[in-house]
Amino acid sequence: MKDRLLVALAGQPNCGKSTVFNALTGAKQHVANYPGVTVDKMSGWYKYGETRVDVVDLPGTYSLTFYSPEERVSRDFILNDKPDVVVNVMDASNIKRCLYLTFQVMEMENPMILNLNMMDVAQNRGVTIDIEKLTRILGVPVVATSMKQGLGKTELFDAITDTGRKKSFHARFKVDYGPMEAFINNICEMIRQDTGDLEAYPARWLAIKLMEGDEEIRKLIREKGVQGTKILDRVDGLKNQFEAEYDQNTALAVAQARYAAADKVAAGCLTLPAEKKKPMSDRIDAVVCHKFMGPIVLLAVIWLLYYLSIVQGYNLTNYTWPLLAKLRGVVAAMVPDPGFIDVPLISAFALWLMDSVNALLNYIPIFFILFGLIAVMEDSGYMPRMAFIMDRLFSRYGLHGQSTLPMVLGGIYVGGCAVPGVMSCKGIPDERSRLATILIIPMLNCLAKVPLYVLLINIYFAAHKGLAMFYISTISLLMVLPVSKFLTTTVLKDKPISPFVMEMPPYHLPTFRGVVGRALERVWMFIKKITSIVVALAVVIFILLQFPGISPQRKIDFQAQRDKAITQFRNSIAHTPYAEVLAGAKLMEMVLYWESYKDKKMLAKGPEATDALNAKYRKINPQFFSIAQPGKDKVARKVNKSFKKLFKTRKGLLREMRKERINTSFLGKMGRALEPVTQFAGFNWRVNVALLSAFAAKESAVATLGALYEQNDDGGDGSLESRMAKSEDGFTPLHALALMMFMVLYPPCLATSIAVKLQSGSVKWMLFGMFYPMVLGISAATLIFTGGTLLGLNGLQAMGVFYAMALGTTIATGFIKTKSEFDPVRQAIA
Repeated sequence: MKDRLLVALAGQPNCGKSTVFNALTGAKQHVANYPGVTVDKMSGWYKYGETRVDVVDLPGTYSLTFYSPEERVSRDFILNDKPDVVVNVMDASNIKRCLYLTFQVMEMENPMILNLNMMDVAQNRGVTIDIEKLTRILGVPVVATSMKQGLGKTELFDAITDTGRKKSFHARFKVDYGPMEAFINNICEMIRQDTGDLEAYPARWLAIKLMEGDEEIRKLIREKGVQGTKILDRVDGLKNQFEAEYDQNTALAVAQARYAAADKVAAGCLTLPAEKKKPMSDRIDAVVCHKFMGPIVLLAVIWLLYYLSIVQGYNLTNYTWPLLAKLRGVVAAMVPDPGFIDVPLISAFALWLMDSVNALLNYIPIFFILFGLIAVMEDSGYMPRMAFIMDRLFSRYGLHGQSTLPMVLGGIYVGGCAVPGVMSCKGIPDERSRLATILIIPMLNCLAKVPLYVLLINIYFAAHKGLAMFYISTISLLMVLPVSKFLTTTVLKDKPISPFVMEMPPYHLPTFRGVVGRALERVWMFIKKITSIVVALAVVIFILLQFPGISPQRKIDFQAQRDKAITQFRNSIAHTPYAEVLAGAKLMEMVLYWESYKDKKMLAKGPEATDALNAKYRKINPQFFSIAQPGKDKVARKVNKSFKKLFKTRKGLLREMRKERINTSFLGKMGRALEPVTQFAGFNWRVNVALLSAFAAKESAVATLGALYEQNDDGGDGSLESRMAKSEDGFTPLHALALMMFMVLYPPCLATSIAVKLQSGSVKWMLFGMFYPMVLGISAATLIFTGGTLLGLNGLQAMGVFYAMALGTTIATGFIKTKSEFDPVRQAIA
């Protein structure tokens, strides 16, 4: 009696295979990666009687060809690890579709069990399955289960143990390949006569794969067979003979024979309901997936998504910004007080961090709405429909229908993240589309870019917010598609390809708990990223902006100006009762009192709030309050006027010192060094500094701007929009558009670059992925700014012209034929 068995679970996606795996192994599971690939390897074990059963959950796949890593690792595991039992998990409500994979597993001649899972779904649809007849037809054990309900688990345990103890396996059923059978038998004979190591593999299976044109099997024949080259030459001759005689591609003939066999088997054991009512999902899909209506619905969904999240979500920031300003005030009260022009380093650092983080936290309402709406699309079942619609487009640009999910995660809608987008590319079945998707995802509108878009749109396109966000959310797609076409027809043209296969799940009503939970989870991930990457980068940027600092001679000059201003102020109030009130250190106390009062008054809403604030500050220091609010007191009004002049002088000195400190800093010098190049794109040194900081994390672009444009001016609401608009007098919508376009094409951040290295398996592709977006970005920004300036275009006009150019280029490149559109192997499996 064998005391240990190895079991492999094989099945197509959405057949309940993971549920079966969990039911068999319970908590005794672990996850790893198959050697050399990024495909997850799920394994676990259970004990049944005296037998330990090790279970490996193979990746879900529709076929066992050579296209995708999932297909290759599943096939190689069955061939090389030789499990004692292969449990082929099937969706009982879709037997005909699942049999395509079943026939391939049977041809590999491993001991096998057919597990008809999801029997409850089949029954609900009125499908009746004759289990005994199916067993007789196929000649393999068939076990019916509904694992979600716990039905059939014991029967499956028994069948696995019984089948695993047998020494051999002989399936009664074989696919009839019609006129190709003679060719297959000819190849089988050659394989059996070879004296090499081919006897370890099923001869008929090898012959069928050779007729399909499987490159991996051709390589195996060449390496393992003594007469490998001779066999392959003979196979090529037989394939040419078959195609000449029957005018049909061999791979297509193999696929059609399997589908015909599936029809025959299903007809022999299935009873379908007499009157089949068209499901609601199909009726909805008649519109949603329609050739012409589908794209219209998709565009409407995108527009609604951004109108609700960006336009309406931004209105909520009117309520969040005062809260963040109060938080900054709390931090300011905890750090050492500044001097007249001397700010303690610890105070400057703490407020720098708050400005950096607050610039991003202010957009949380927008992200929450955005993530919630995306969760609605995911849970409702619209996402696969989107993939179906997009495959029609993507296939023209060398991409795959399954590129849709990585692109959605990366920000095809705006608001994703390039890291999970790149990491999810492992599910794309062919290498060419996978690499192309990996290389273009960083140019999509990830979440980290959104704050800069929203910032610039609210300053320079405030009257056209919806239009500007629609532009920025779609222009990235119009840019990456031609780029993908270029990549797949040049540097990636020799990479293998595979078909698009996706199952449409039925529509579901999203649950409130699921949608809100998903939105909160993603917002929390964003907050954690801010408190890690952005904070760490803010520390680095702070150091690069603070040092080497102002020269000793310039410090003396600024101190002299300070002393002069204070002396003039004291002389102007010398003969008033307030000279004693503001004597010595009390002057600086009044400065801080004034700043605090001004900030609080700015946030006060309505007369009642203002009266309460006045009462509070009158109580804190009545004499200071009489200076801040002199009323009709002539003496107090004179002191108030002199104090405002002094306060303005102080602000000016602080501004000049900060400007000089940044100008002479390490990062400031780098930003200015780039101006001779970036000036043609409309970027000044501040923008250059912000973009340099974005190499580590794109969120840092806005965080750095939030700190560069410090809260140092009188008036305004204190928001970054207000501060930047005041500080950049010469900045126009054309500047803003060029900057947004550069951010669209910005090179991947460090975290994404690492993900590119992991998924591509090559430092070369990582470096290439960092270099070419930089060239594209600066070229596009220069075209917009310099070209728009020469043509006399404003920001909105330049937006329209560039969009038309991008759309025209995308349409034109879509008509260039690529290998994937006409490859016969792709057509055979699709």
